[in-house]
Amino acid sequence: MLTVENLDAGYGEAQILFGIDLTIGEGEVVTLLGRNGMGKTTTIRAIMGLIPPKAGRISVAGRDLTGAAPFKIAQAGIGLVPEGRQIFPTLSVEENLVATAASRFGKARWDIGRIYDFFPRLRERRTNRGNQLSGGEQQMLAIGRALMTNPKLIILDEATEGLAPIIRQEIWSCLTALKAEGESILVIDKNVDALAKFADRHVVLEKGRIVWRGSSDDLRNDSAVKDRFLHF
Repeated sequence: MLTVENLDAGYGEAQILFGIDLTIGEGEVVTLLGRNGMGKTTTIRAIMGLIPPKAGRISVAGRDLTGAAPFKIAQAGIGLVPEGRQIFPTLSVEENLVATAASRFGKARWDIGRIYDFFPRLRERRTNRGNQLSGGEQQMLAIGRALMTNPKLIILDEATEGLAPIIRQEIWSCLTALKAEGESILVIDKNVDALAKFADRHVVLEKGRIVWRGSSDDLRNDSAVKDRFLHF
């Protein structure tokens, strides 16, 4: 589904990523872990074409998209839930969802009715503007907006950052349900224990390099990697 090979990237003369290798198969959930400033969001930005790679290759479903414009990468089937949500604040919930609707790969799996079934709270708030929603509702809307593109892969950057514990649980339940439907997911978050309950594999970054990778069982049983690289 997604293949990242030997990726170098950064900002101007500053190199942030060094030789990142990452794969996500169809229906697989993979996490990108690490402390703040270790290169997780930069990796996402490079995948999405928001910054140009300095070296390496990025492909989606076998199609080379290295250096492609962000809209080309979105059209290839990657839906992004960005850090900070970045919903349209002056548009209603429904307008936010309709604005991104697309069906590029056959019959749409996700339409506005299905999003409302998945997130009943959004149906209740469908006429409210984005800036009238709580943080949790905004995150639900950001996820729904990404799903409305009917992606092959959905990427979530800081999936539950700043949310109340009860809302975090709703988001984890949502992602678990998406996995059960066969959705491919790449997720960044700091809640390692929650991620270990439903993700298939985990990749840990330290100073722009991959320093560990393994299964959820590996992660749960390796206290050294959590203490060394994931102590927030």
